[in-house]
Amino acid sequence: MGKLSIHNLRKTISYLKRNGLRETLITIREHLPQSPRKAYAYVPVAEQELERQRRQNWEEPVTFSIVVPAYHTPERYFRELIESVLGQTYPHWQLVIGDAGEDNTLGELAASYSDDRICYNRLSGNRSIADNTNETLQWATGDYVALLDHDDMLTPDALYEMAAAIARGKRDGSLPEMLYSDEDKCDEDAKEFYEPNLKPDFNLDLLLTNNYICHLLVMETGLIKQLGFRAEYDGAQDHDLVLRAAAGLWRTPGAILHIPRVLYHWRCHSASTAANPESKLYAYEAGVKASQDFVDSRGWRAKVSMTQHMGFSRTEYDPPILEQRREIGALGGRVLGKARRIAGGMMDETGEVQHLGLKDGYSGYLNRAILVQQAQALDLRCLKLSEQCRELFSQIVGLEYEEDENTGMYRWQSLPPDSDYAGMGLKLSRALREAGYILLWDPQLVCDMQERGNHENNSDNSQL
Repeated sequence: MGKLSIHNLRKTISYLKRNGLRETLITIREHLPQSPRKAYAYVPVAEQELERQRRQNWEEPVTFSIVVPAYHTPERYFRELIESVLGQTYPHWQLVIGDAGEDNTLGELAASYSDDRICYNRLSGNRSIADNTNETLQWATGDYVALLDHDDMLTPDALYEMAAAIARGKRDGSLPEMLYSDEDKCDEDAKEFYEPNLKPDFNLDLLLTNNYICHLLVMETGLIKQLGFRAEYDGAQDHDLVLRAAAGLWRTPGAILHIPRVLYHWRCHSASTAANPESKLYAYEAGVKASQDFVDSRGWRAKVSMTQHMGFSRTEYDPPILEQRREIGALGGRVLGKARRIAGGMMDETGEVQHLGLKDGYSGYLNRAILVQQAQALDLRCLKLSEQCRELFSQIVGLEYEEDENTGMYRWQSLPPDSDYAGMGLKLSRALREAGYILLWDPQLVCDMQERGNHENNSDNSQL
């Protein structure tokens, strides 16, 4: 909720209506003392580097069609969008505009730039967002399509970074078919930048909880035209598209590529989802529907439902997930230490604990501390192993895998008291990943070390 503003006030009132006073106060306590706009500063690429990019020669340049479905776009926003494309250091692009408005205002504005790469078209009418985008796609002739909302902007190096990544993929023999970058938000005047979305590499289970990929999304033209956008998922049509693309790509190395740079500015104004979630509640409901469709298409018996945070969902499996998804080797959860703060659980490949020190009940950066997601490593103290991985566990840990009959989790208390639980978890996790298994982190699984300590002390006292 962060900085006090009319937009954040709307969010707070909406959250209060849905979740009650207690949950709202927890969320306020987590976010109000912080000022995300002050904590983040977008640093433009140095002019010297931009000039180097402009001078680069490309032996076999890929071409991009930047697809923009427009409708009653404010002229200032539209002009800034066009100028952000004209300012690209990579020159091999086509800007494809599909205008569903009733007059030719945007057409005249586009024509005033006198650039043959700008392809302005009037749509047959204003239908759904998905239908308007599909119609605009018919004029895309590039090798790849980049999606740009009609009131947003690209950074000057956006297409260059995408082209460079595609060229690297070609050289390595793993041509990307879907690429995405980090992004941030900006105010209506595009003067203040805040709330960066710094994304992980492709994470299917995180994608099921929300469209973390969002902007900038680039996809091979044949693939996006084959899949198309579906009107029944209007508002979450990009999420639905990405999930369906991922269904065919996520097992292919290099096919889905994350560019860890902010290449997209998402403009935040009163009508945008970025500023006011309730302005497009239907979009979040469509996102749940898109995730449910993906789950159903995989044959998983599961139910997707929205969490207390709009735009974020959870998938509940019945039978349990490890019985249905054989590609998952282990489930892990949060290890809570003193003052019920995260002390262990999900780790990166170096052993650094993710969300370390975050208080129980807090949602963390972009709510990721409460979302199911794939992990690089898991702590043994809050772990549940699939049956097919238990022999590997014995080889790595040196003990048989024992399950706690009350929790269903690994009975880590059988290990020596001075064991390096995190280190052993890191070693096991690495072995599981090398064997081709996925590790999944579920923050609803909890090992409370303080509660266990109190229980042991009470047990000791009872024996006196």
